[in-house]
Amino acid sequence: MSMAFDYALTRRRALALMSTTAAAAWIPAFEAVSAPLVYDLKPQKLADGVWMIAGAQEALNQTNGGAIANVVILDATAGAVIVDSGPSRRYGLALSGIARQLTGKNIARVYLTHFHPDHVFGNQAFDPAVIAAPKGVIDGLKVMGNGFADAMYRVAGDWMRGTELVLPSRVVEVGVEDFGNRRIRTFPMRGHTDSDLVLFDESSGLLIAGDLVFLDRAATTPNADIERWRISLATLGGIPHRLLIPGHGPAEPGDRGIQQTRQWLVAIYDIIGNAFERGLAMTEAMAEPLPEWINSIALARYEFERSVGHLYPQFEAKRLPRVDAKVD
Repeated sequence: MSMAFDYALTRRRALALMSTTAAAAWIPAFEAVSAPLVYDLKPQKLADGVWMIAGAQEALNQTNGGAIANVVILDATAGAVIVDSGPSRRYGLALSGIARQLTGKNIARVYLTHFHPDHVFGNQAFDPAVIAAPKGVIDGLKVMGNGFADAMYRVAGDWMRGTELVLPSRVVEVGVEDFGNRRIRTFPMRGHTDSDLVLFDESSGLLIAGDLVFLDRAATTPNADIERWRISLATLGGIPHRLLIPGHGPAEPGDRGIQQTRQWLVAIYDIIGNAFERGLAMTEAMAEPLPEWINSIALARYEFERSVGHLYPQFEAKRLPRVDAKVD
């Protein structure tokens, strides 16, 4: 049978099939799958002129399109101030539209709290001149950004269509940025990654902690320095605030997010370290029991297993040095 004949026969059979009741029932499902993907962003008002778009308490996947991180919008005289741009170009465009709608102003600043992909790939929707981050965040994106993009395309799929890496043009250091009726203090820290940014809005008393704080969702550790992270959490605990906005989880008064994140880090570091000392393989360590209190935290087992993969190499580097390494 020739390829041309085979194609013609297949086409006739397909046309005949589409005339059946079964085909008619199948067509709407096809249309639903093919429908344009739209982020359903719902701003939650936290204070006068301040809104948070809550991220899903989930892992990155093709259902949520990578929209798992909290994003903050602040209304200032100078324009809208946004904290983190989201996981994709499509998200950034939706975020830009909502920020302009809520504030009635153009975008004055987009701060990036760190270089992880769920926080930075909405950058394309904004003028690079208004995007700001600590130097370490910018350097991290230069080194890892394209790799993050590749991973996001695989995990989030078509939500990422057209998304490319856009670097910030402004470097953030310790200080205060004045937007007219709103002054924002900037605190570069580290621990969740080697460069994290914390923001404090003097007008509302909001402390925006980025992924140094997780609440009711297990913290991620792919680029973590646990000891440094705990120091940063102690610093955050010393900043008086009216409301704390974590990178993931609900915004709340008080320091429950700080305490829970610290408790999580201590627990997993001890469990994983103990498994390493006992000579357990990584797969065996991943099956170790977790404290009862952790059961209420979203993705606890999932993130614990990932943390085993992240932290075992660190324990190996510290406790199993190369035989030719210099000894002080």
